[in-house]
Amino acid sequence: MITKLQRRIRNIFITGLLITLPIALTWFILQFLLKNFDALSPVFTNMLIQVGVPIPEGYRIPFLGLGMTLLIVLMVGWFTTNFFGKKLFILGETIVEKIPFVRRIYKGTKQVVLSIAEADTTAFRKVVLLEFPRRGLLAIGFVTGESRGEVQQVTQENMLNVFVPTMPNPTSGFLIFSPPEELTEVSMTIEEGIKYVVSGGIVTPPSLKIIEAKGLKLEQPS
Repeated sequence: MITKLQRRIRNIFITGLLITLPIALTWFILQFLLKNFDALSPVFTNMLIQVGVPIPEGYRIPFLGLGMTLLIVLMVGWFTTNFFGKKLFILGETIVEKIPFVRRIYKGTKQVVLSIAEADTTAFRKVVLLEFPRRGLLAIGFVTGESRGEVQQVTQENMLNVFVPTMPNPTSGFLIFSPPEELTEVSMTIEEGIKYVVSGGIVTPPSLKIIEAKGLKLEQPS
């Protein structure tokens, strides 16, 4: 009885932690960014005074640093989208990658940003169960579409692309090519499936039932 109660309390605590921790981290990150970016307000205010804008000496324009930082980021993005900017950016990356310690920091930061920017749950079509990594074991997968090109030609049958995510980072995983009859579709939504994987099975969807065990079919996107 006590063991069950302890397990129940632990599961409730972990569930609460999974909910409150992302909210807390988001709050602290936003607070850090707003505080540090807006600390540049006096610098930009002095620059405006230098160019002749009638601003009283010592006056600080609220959120000027944040606004100017966002504008600079936007301008950098616009510049690197044209031909000359791309060439300059490639040259800069080549130089950075030759610096031993700096290149590790740069590559790691770039991978994190790309993972966040390119994470698109709309690319997933269905949540399925499949035997992975071996027969007898089941894993959650997300169908991304039908296999095309050389994969289709080599297998000589209709195959589906299935992404099997890893935890706790669902942006990494394995790409599996599977026949539809090897997949079992379940009722959970894409968001519920991702939460299920990230939490390690602790955040269980309210209902989980098999929709179709054989002959999984994809609806054509509109």
